[in-house]
Amino acid sequence: MPTPDRTSLDEIVAAGRSLLESGGLSGLTMQAVADRVGVRAPSLYKRVRDRSELVARVAEATIRELGDRLDAAAAGEPDPRRALAALARAVRSFARGRPVAFGVVFSPGADLDLDPESLARASATVIRIAAELAGEERALDAARTVTAWLNGFVGMELSGAFRLGGDVDRAFEFGIVTLTEALTRRG
Repeated sequence: MPTPDRTSLDEIVAAGRSLLESGGLSGLTMQAVADRVGVRAPSLYKRVRDRSELVARVAEATIRELGDRLDAAAAGEPDPRRALAALARAVRSFARGRPVAFGVVFSPGADLDLDPESLARASATVIRIAAELAGEERALDAARTVTAWLNGFVGMELSGAFRLGGDVDRAFEFGIVTLTEALTRRG
């Protein structure tokens, strides 16, 4: 009779997400996850091939959550300018709540081998709003511009890089308005 499963892939990924936030990427180990879910480390290999797959699954879960938040933020907002503002605020809120995961997902050159369908689904709302502002032909360009600005602003904020004083919240809102106006003029 086979031994009963003591954990699921969902529990493993949830434990990995929690460990990522508390201990950084270096703290996301197979042993730490096993300890968190109450099994021995070799048992995890029934669910994930290796640490690289574990990190990729944690990143994909993060991308799905972010995509869900973006969808919810923009849902029902017919004005693409207000939808973009809501989306930007949702990204910032997400990053503040999950700063390490945000950094991992948006790391340049991160070799995460992410599922293209998960990425496309998580990007769909920003691309749709970008198309409404800048036109279908420039939708991907506009979405990349929005993403780059958000990643840069939020990344600097999280790292404490805004050192000249002033109101960072006001600067964020100024950035949203300025970016929205620029994209709308391009459209």
